[in-house]
Amino acid sequence: MASTTTWQWNTVADAAELEDAPPRLAPQQAQPWCNFTLWHPAGLPGGCDTAVGTLRKEAPPGRTAASAGRSPWSSANPAAYRTEISGGGRRLRLKQFLYDWAFPAADHPCLWGSETRAFPIGEERVVWLGIDYLGHPAASARMSRTTVELSILEGEFSDEELVALYRALRPADPGAPARIVRTPFSELSYWARHTTDLIEVPTGMFFFHRRDGRHQGDWVPTVELADFLMAQGVPAELGGFVSDSAAVFTDADGARDLEVIYTGERDGGELRLILQRSGAGRMPFPPEREKHPARAQKVQVRGRTVHLAYVDPEVGAFDAVWQDPALGLEGKLLTSSGQGMDKQLVLGRLDTLLAGSLLTGQGAAL
Repeated sequence: MASTTTWQWNTVADAAELEDAPPRLAPQQAQPWCNFTLWHPAGLPGGCDTAVGTLRKEAPPGRTAASAGRSPWSSANPAAYRTEISGGGRRLRLKQFLYDWAFPAADHPCLWGSETRAFPIGEERVVWLGIDYLGHPAASARMSRTTVELSILEGEFSDEELVALYRALRPADPGAPARIVRTPFSELSYWARHTTDLIEVPTGMFFFHRRDGRHQGDWVPTVELADFLMAQGVPAELGGFVSDSAAVFTDADGARDLEVIYTGERDGGELRLILQRSGAGRMPFPPEREKHPARAQKVQVRGRTVHLAYVDPEVGAFDAVWQDPALGLEGKLLTSSGQGMDKQLVLGRLDTLLAGSLLTGQGAAL
């Protein structure tokens, strides 16, 4: 019997059984095939209507001759939903999926490298407007863990129209968001469940050597998570954010880092803690800035110098890096964005973290 508290979804047993092209499917019919909350707009920009979207179903890694709608740079087959909205010579597309192969850089990875602006859209969420990797005016938001990306394909849409469209998004299944947020990330994530090449992407505003196909993440089973974190001396909770999943990543040269995901009660707001032994992981120290517009400063927390970078001090996203020579440890704390995810909250969580006893247990993972 399927659990009523966590999320279960349909998958295709073999990549060879996938349709030649993603099928047209209404959001309500597509939600049972998605490992993320599926959203649909209750209202549209003036003069526009919307066709039924298309669903890319999940299947194990693999490629067949029919690869329409599939990534050309990976053999992975994660789920995604795409909708085009058009009318009056204007056209945009919405793409929805679980961003689960890395931390979503700056919480709006499709806008990487562009100047971005945050707007509230309700439920303490924000949408970011900027320019995407194709050079199109675009937007991005994370809503109950779902990455909802928008790209303008034809014509012009005002900022106000884009923000209003995000504010009009409603879950296809009203019961899905709470169950999906309660489901551990490691159980939702395609890349945690399948061994396949990762996509090389930035993860924050400070440089972190890309995780790629030359390594495999070792995810901790949910039932073992509490004991695992205790053995490492890593806290199970950070000021209202509760540990959700953890993994150890090891590259071909033996560099190792421990990643712990903490989820908040607020719409799946997220903190990610990354730890490595000094000089023995993918994170250089002192940290080096990535090429994304952000502010950076040094702050003192519990006697340690913390390198802090962020897009907006009121809503995030944040990237904090520090070193503890006494423990021979380097750390990185990444956050999602949203109303309330401000500089004061992040510094408070850092204070809680650094006041604790990091890696005073066995620390065997590192």
